[in-house]
Amino acid sequence: MKTLQSKIGAGIVILFMLLVGTSAKTYAHCEIPCGIYADSLRVVLLSEHITTIEKSMKMITELSSAEKVDYNQLVRWITNKEDHAKKIQDIATQYFMFQRVKVSDDPEVQKKSVEQLAVLHEICVYAMKAKQTTDLTYIDKLNEAVHNFSHLYFGKETHHHH
Repeated sequence: MKTLQSKIGAGIVILFMLLVGTSAKTYAHCEIPCGIYADSLRVVLLSEHITTIEKSMKMITELSSAEKVDYNQLVRWITNKEDHAKKIQDIATQYFMFQRVKVSDDPEVQKKSVEQLAVLHEICVYAMKAKQTTDLTYIDKLNEAVHNFSHLYFGKETHHHH
């Protein structure tokens, strides 16, 4: 009986690892390179994640100040905020920094890349700060940084949905 329980337990652990490993991979873009990129979609996703973090912050503040705190809902909103901040960091790094910002010997391309990397770094730092707090000023900073990155990346004359 003990052997069967340990096999079932091991099976559950393996299943959990497969599920966790699989779900983490679904968020990352490939590094083959596949040649399939949707840059403007990623900027839209950044904006959507920021909006979700903002709503989460407001809900956390509201739930925390209730006479009787609903800890289940509070934890869910905190987790939601953390998840969306992480997704912002993943898009900024895994997608843009690692795959889309160009490495080149051309001084002009290098200059543009350094500017883009600096703004992507801001986005990652502000997403980290959004994890640490419910201070809505980080929402403004995230929105501004995404706006600035979009203009650096696409050019000022091109309109993008963000």
